[in-house]
Amino acid sequence: MKKKLPLYAKILIGMGVGLIWGILATPLGLTEFTHDWIRPFGTIFINCLKLIAVPLIIVSLIDGVSNLSDVSKLSRMGGKTIALYIGTTILAVTIGLTLVNMIDPGKYLSEDRRDYLRETFASDLDTSIVTAHSTKEQGPLQILVNIVPDNLFNSFSDNTNMLQVIFFSILFGVAMIMSPKEKVAPVKSFFDGANTVILSIVNIIMMYAPVGVFALLASLNIDLELLKALSVYSLNVVLGLAVMVFVSYPLILKAFTKVRYARFMKAVLPAQILGFSTSSSAATLPITMDCAEKNLGVSEEVSSFVLPLGATINMDGTSIHQGVSAVFIAQAFGIDLSIGQQLTILMTAVLASIGAAAVPGAGIIMLIIVLESVGLDPAGLALILAVDRPLDMLRTAVNVTGDSTIAAVIASSENEIKSEEELAAIKSKAEANQS
Repeated sequence: MKKKLPLYAKILIGMGVGLIWGILATPLGLTEFTHDWIRPFGTIFINCLKLIAVPLIIVSLIDGVSNLSDVSKLSRMGGKTIALYIGTTILAVTIGLTLVNMIDPGKYLSEDRRDYLRETFASDLDTSIVTAHSTKEQGPLQILVNIVPDNLFNSFSDNTNMLQVIFFSILFGVAMIMSPKEKVAPVKSFFDGANTVILSIVNIIMMYAPVGVFALLASLNIDLELLKALSVYSLNVVLGLAVMVFVSYPLILKAFTKVRYARFMKAVLPAQILGFSTSSSAATLPITMDCAEKNLGVSEEVSSFVLPLGATINMDGTSIHQGVSAVFIAQAFGIDLSIGQQLTILMTAVLASIGAAAVPGAGIIMLIIVLESVGLDPAGLALILAVDRPLDMLRTAVNVTGDSTIAAVIASSENEIKSEEELAAIKSKAEANQS
């Protein structure tokens, strides 16, 4: 029986063929054909992603938040865990936004190229520019006012109101935790099942991804200038991930634990490799827990609570990617995002990460949410899809590393982590028993 190609391989093939088509379309006189007969399939792909964005956020967030009912039993550990996860996510987005504003990868695109991108991929760009100007004139607390909807159905019908959707979903989930369990059991069952269905829809859409990616890239009219800007963007994301792994996490471990970072990296390496290869924190979770318990010495009680929660709400690598990508796409369209809009990106990325599915492709859905929160056309995703797969692999490895870092911190604070000597003694005893 012939072995089927995995989805990521099909997407890579679609990207490769799309890049080649995009480069050759103009010299071969196929630009009009590409615009009329190929580009629509890319638009359909983007529309599918936009279609699922609001349902995914509503169902995933409500289901995820309502699952935190165990926090009442482990209030001390749960409070510290959630606070640290949210804190590192805010730090990650801040790193991404800082670096992309300093490096400014969009400057490698000429005005002609930006005009072309505006005409091709940013149908609502004029509205976005007006929104950007009006945002600058609003008060400093307007962003908080905008989070709370005055009409829920209006929020659900407009993808630019993602923060309002997130606010309601979190409020609904918290209300479920506070309600009598026997009363909300049917509601909980509904959202558990709905979450499974929504993730299945995401899988169906991702099966169409190779065709959509090909169509989007084929219609880009690619040249060396765009490839240069894309390379700088990719290096920008990688630099942000590296800062998180080699600067932020070591400082956190040094401040809150006695774990040496060299030991930590050696301990979590198997989980990092699996996360890199699968692009899924959920698929990596069993190995992450095994590494934390056997290699780091984290107690089973801590790892079984902190790590599954981290796979659900802690997306440091993905959050860095969201910040860099949103600003780069805005730069490519010739838009200067205001401080208020970049704060919206930060808040949306942090809140959306709570409900993001720990599966391949979830980062693209999150980016749709982030882009639309500041009025950017999601079709701009076409600019970065060519390099999304390798970046997805890298950011998943960072996500797994972040989960393990917080597990070590929580275990240290609860005095539930073994030292290197204790682990060595346990290992020696096990080897002696085997012999």
